[in-house]
Amino acid sequence: MARRKSPTDDASSGPSFEDALAGLETIVEAMENEQLPLEELVDHYEKGSALLERCEAILQSARGRIELITLRNKNESGADPAPAGGSREDFPTSALPDDSDDDDIRLF
Repeated sequence: MARRKSPTDDASSGPSFEDALAGLETIVEAMENEQLPLEELVDHYEKGSALLERCEAILQSARGRIELITLRNKNESGADPAPAGGSREDFPTSALPDDSDDDDIRLF
């Protein structure tokens, strides 16, 4: 049986999202504002790329967890299953055209 991944599993494989983002911001600022030799710029780029991948992985994990929570809540509330053809809720919000005229901020 596969072991369920816990939030502490992410912490053991690298920095937290906030730490990775802060590190990335520091690297970008240094690359933009300092006169660095080429070798240091390449090193900064390499470190920044790794931090960016870490941030993206954490965000993807968070999206997946939110989707699971949403599905679980729908199932527990006894919501009717989606029609066979699928419904608007089956697709990520970012992949759908925005048909609302309000100024709401959407994270996903």
